[in-house]
Amino acid sequence: MFRSRLNKLGRLLRRTTTTIEPKKQNFEILQGHQAAKQHAQDTTKTVCNKKSSIKEFQIYRWSPDNPNTKPYLQSYYVDLSNCGPMVLDALQKIKSDDDSSLSYRRSCREGICGSCAMNIDGTNTVACLKPIGEDATKPMMITPLPHMYVIKDLVVDLTNFYQQYKSIEPWLKTKKPPPDGRDASCPSYWWNPELFLGPAPLLHAYRWIADSRDEFTRERLQALTEDESKLYKCHTIQNCKATCPKNLNPADAINKMKTKYLLSAPVEEFEHQKRVVA
Repeated sequence: MFRSRLNKLGRLLRRTTTTIEPKKQNFEILQGHQAAKQHAQDTTKTVCNKKSSIKEFQIYRWSPDNPNTKPYLQSYYVDLSNCGPMVLDALQKIKSDDDSSLSYRRSCREGICGSCAMNIDGTNTVACLKPIGEDATKPMMITPLPHMYVIKDLVVDLTNFYQQYKSIEPWLKTKKPPPDGRDASCPSYWWNPELFLGPAPLLHAYRWIADSRDEFTRERLQALTEDESKLYKCHTIQNCKATCPKNLNPADAINKMKTKYLLSAPVEEFEHQKRVVA
């Protein structure tokens, strides 16, 4: 028993110490996408050959709190042996360990949203997909996108971009009526479309009312119940639950909001609500 476990451990150790040659990796899923394939090879090379090495990152700094101070490059030094392989990992490490005042955008970490777009060593790219590389002797320079106004550090003003993006109307447009959704499948909404808010808005309202961090729960409930039609026109038919493609339950959320309001309301309001519902 002991010998078999020892042999198994030895095989695992041999497997983990096997040298991986990044250039010989096929990356079949990336066939036909040369830039992504190169990024994958560089990342694999960085991870496989990770040693204790210090790399310098020269990062653009400017703050509107000090408008008279000209922009400058500030150097940070990161140990690549305990840092992720991407530039965004280095920025995260700098912000958490060295300088919490450093500002930049990030979101999906998958190269989809473009939030972490910036200029890295002279190339506009996204930090979450840009490998740091294994060469620690050459500093990496990180600056904001060069064609946009800077708000702070690596954060740029996207107002003009969003206006241009909105101008192309980037949403699905059809001449046919939309397919049945939660609101379209709700009989209560059919009968009172101008009064009853419907399952979808009320489900979103419950998302904030149920959040313990939100400090306006009472006000949100008051806004929903000052006109009984907004919330109390729901008769719990539950067509919304049956047709929801994400298996959500708006009817349950609506009932919870009713209960939460009645439990927090004074007795006089409760009696008035009973008369209205009846």
